[in-house]
Amino acid sequence: MIRAAALSTLLLLSIAGPAGASALPEGADQSLRAGLPWISVTLDPDGESARIHAAIDIPAPAERIWKAMTDCRYAAKLVTSVTRCRVLQQGAGWDIREHVTKGNLFLPTLRNVFRSDYEPYRRIRFRRVDGDLKTMEGQWGLAAFNEGRWTRVTYQNRLSAKIIAPPMAVRAGLRKDTPKVLVNLRDVAAGGE
Repeated sequence: MIRAAALSTLLLLSIAGPAGASALPEGADQSLRAGLPWISVTLDPDGESARIHAAIDIPAPAERIWKAMTDCRYAAKLVTSVTRCRVLQQGAGWDIREHVTKGNLFLPTLRNVFRSDYEPYRRIRFRRVDGDLKTMEGQWGLAAFNEGRWTRVTYQNRLSAKIIAPPMAVRAGLRKDTPKVLVNLRDVAAGGE
């Protein structure tokens, strides 16, 4: 279970919006209207990788949320186990970042290197480049609503790690930790930090 929780902290790195984008599944809007994050975690048939879909509505403009998501100074506030975030390479509309998370008695320090391709204030597509994950590919989406004062942040990721953990433990860890990351993002962005 500890390994699964540590794996899920690597989520820092969506596709539906309140209007015009693909719809979220039934029940998602109810959670979002209640101010709660929505999350779905399913395992691929091979049992090695998990698919995460999640969303949260944040009372802040997309530009402020974007800053929190793309500035390494906020990485440890969003994913509390991150001990290092640094940009290794960058170009027009993309970068390659390294995140390192702290280890513990049961799990070593984990290193994750990923490329992000940016569509400012709208979408971040990411994929694994190197590190301790076996698979990581997905995207974050931002869709403004309520005259731009609120933003729906959506998240999709296909994730697997080079660790051995029971599939149920992985799914439980991701279901527990993904909402924490989304709530932390909401708190940082809504607080204007």
